[in-house]
Amino acid sequence: MRRNLLTLMLVAVAAGINAEEVTDSMNLQDVVVTGTRNATDVRYLPMTVSVIGRQTLTEQYQTSVLPTVMQQVPGLFITSRSMLGYGVSGGAAGGINLRGITGGSGQLMVLIDGHPQYNGIYGHPIADSYQTLMTERVEVLRGPASMLYGSNAMGGVINIVTRGMHEDGVKTTVNLGAGSYGTIQAEASNQVRSGKFSSTVAAQYGRTDNHRPRMGFEQYGGYLKLGYDFHAHWNAYVDANITHFNASQPGSTSSPLYDADQWITRGMVSAAVENHYNKTSGAVSLYTNFGRHKIDDGTADPENPTKRYFRSKDALMGVSLYQSAQLFEGNRVTVGIDYQHIYGHAYYTSKETGETLDTPNKQSGKSYRNEIAGYVEFRQDLTSWLTVDAGIRIDHHSVTGTEWIPQGGIVIRPMDNGELKAMVSKGVRNPTMREMYLYPPSNEDLKPERLMNYELSWKHRFNTLTYGINLFYLKGDNMIQTMPVDGKPRNVNTGKIENYGAELEAAYRINQHWDITTNHALLHMKNPVLAAPKYKGFLGANYNCHRLSVVTGLQYISGLYTAIGDNEKKENFLLLNATVSYQLIRNLALWVRGENLLAQRYEINLGYPMPRATFMAGVQCSF
Repeated sequence: MRRNLLTLMLVAVAAGINAEEVTDSMNLQDVVVTGTRNATDVRYLPMTVSVIGRQTLTEQYQTSVLPTVMQQVPGLFITSRSMLGYGVSGGAAGGINLRGITGGSGQLMVLIDGHPQYNGIYGHPIADSYQTLMTERVEVLRGPASMLYGSNAMGGVINIVTRGMHEDGVKTTVNLGAGSYGTIQAEASNQVRSGKFSSTVAAQYGRTDNHRPRMGFEQYGGYLKLGYDFHAHWNAYVDANITHFNASQPGSTSSPLYDADQWITRGMVSAAVENHYNKTSGAVSLYTNFGRHKIDDGTADPENPTKRYFRSKDALMGVSLYQSAQLFEGNRVTVGIDYQHIYGHAYYTSKETGETLDTPNKQSGKSYRNEIAGYVEFRQDLTSWLTVDAGIRIDHHSVTGTEWIPQGGIVIRPMDNGELKAMVSKGVRNPTMREMYLYPPSNEDLKPERLMNYELSWKHRFNTLTYGINLFYLKGDNMIQTMPVDGKPRNVNTGKIENYGAELEAAYRINQHWDITTNHALLHMKNPVLAAPKYKGFLGANYNCHRLSVVTGLQYISGLYTAIGDNEKKENFLLLNATVSYQLIRNLALWVRGENLLAQRYEINLGYPMPRATFMAGVQCSF
């Protein structure tokens, strides 16, 4: 069966089928905000940006955006360990890897409306925070985005664009589901638009026992967005997102743990004023991220529990100001300033008394850092078929100093529905507080990580078929690794990275009922890293007819490293997922989702076997 399914995927490639969202009009161009600060037709940008719209994000009734984004974006892989919940700390999943660059070390940035989301101490995104309930679409920029977004965007960005209400009226949606291992998911959202005022309010709850003992997960959270249009050209909004989860992890199958529990709260608040004119647009925004973390690392002996909790409080506060203007025909210049205040505190507390205990860190008053940057991007249409783009950022970090970050590219459009792009960009990541100050390997003399990325891509659209191919090469040095120095482990700038590969994506609308999408990514790594498969392929087929909708997806992963070094281990597996929904009446739909329908045995995190076939079923009411 596996051989037949792989053959089917190769046939799809030969037919030239694509992974970006299929719309009713295949000639409709994607307008993105991630590759540049202002809304721009992606055909004029030299970087590669994938767009996943709300229809695609919601058609499988997933509470998190990440499973769908991983399916739809070539080269993007996200680790899992259970049916629901990624967790943090030891044994955690939710590691985001793009072209061999990992978000687990803070090299890949997640944004919400262009605002960075990362932990002040550890510097990585927390996957359980990124919920479908707040998302209008997701834009993924594949390749360094440090020129626009600074540190932590070294390997690319995932930008979650939040929901808004654009026409007068009221919309309410309630979604309830239940399934394998006592899993429950519930979401409710309400959107209002009345003249110049708009609002979105959403709430979410989920829980599961998962497929192993001591692996329970519970999460609840909410999202609020309020907007007001002062004028035809001026608007403002405030929004807030918060999620809290309680998670347990049982340890690996070879080293079981007891009482390994986590209590995590993460949130963000932002406010922005935007202007939109014919030849100029811009915004000023204030934002903050915050986190509260309480972790019991667990014990191998249930009769001898741990005596302390690890705790951390960290946050990021920022200001972003930019303005984009058309100075003359075919031109666009964007100028911006970013400021970030990054701070946090890690410590231990006694379980018995609650008192703060000694913590092995060297922060000593260095529990905060500041970063200020200015950038300018210049884009010019030299002819109707040729666009050049260049930008530079000067970024000053209060600890590591000043960094210049350039990028440049060209776009050639030999035809109305096709473009050839070439891109050169630099990526940068500053060391985190953990790497510099926390735990014995810390090193206060660390310097930023750096890499250069070279990319060539072609995309073509005609009638109901769209396809694209991407070739990339990236090389970096100064990577932070833990190495023995004078007989003791120490974080040092000694690592190197050299990756290259190819990505294919295509989409084909067979008729008004059938859509087929596929994407494939090949990755060669001179120095292998965990959770970066050598090959990742996806084939999806959607059927819509009257009240019935069927969404299927087949994903094959090959050469996935779950261990590297002397005990190297790799996994290959094939996953078949399907979601069926039926519109029972106008406002009521029934749905059922099955995952790993081939009941594959596989691991993504070493020692954490994934569940076999699982099922969820539910009801969605809209009015």
